Amino acid sequence: MTAARGHESARRLDAGDLGGPLGERATLVQFSSAFCQPCRATRRVLADVAAMVPGVAHVEIDAEGALGLVRELGVDKTPTVLVLDRAGRVVRRAAGQPRKADVIAALGAAV
Repeated sequence: MTAARGHESARRLDAGDLGGPLGERATLVQFSSAFCQPCRATRRVLADVAAMVPGVAHVEIDAEGALGLVRELGVDKTPTVLVLDRAGRVVRRAAGQPRKADVIAALGAAV
C-alpha cells in the first residue's frame, strides 16, 4: 500500500461520506463494483483484518453509486482500498487485491 498523495490526505472522510461509522482507531474503506472478482476477495481480507484488530472498521462503497466521491478521491479502478486514521484522513491507499499482511502493515500508519 502506498502513502496517500497530497490533496487526499488533507480531506477528512466522515460517516456521511462512507455510509457507515468510522472505526475508533482506523477505517478500511473499499471501493468496489458489482462484477469485480478481486473485490470479493478484498472484502474477505479487509473483513478478516477488521475482525482481528480492535477499533478498526471496514466500510465497502459501491463505486458506481458514489461517483462524486470516486472522482474527488481519484479512484480509477476497483478494488481500491483507503486506510483512514481515526480522524478520517487518508493515510494509505492501494489499487488491486491486497494481501492481509500488507493491510495489517498499512494500519500501522493509521493507529
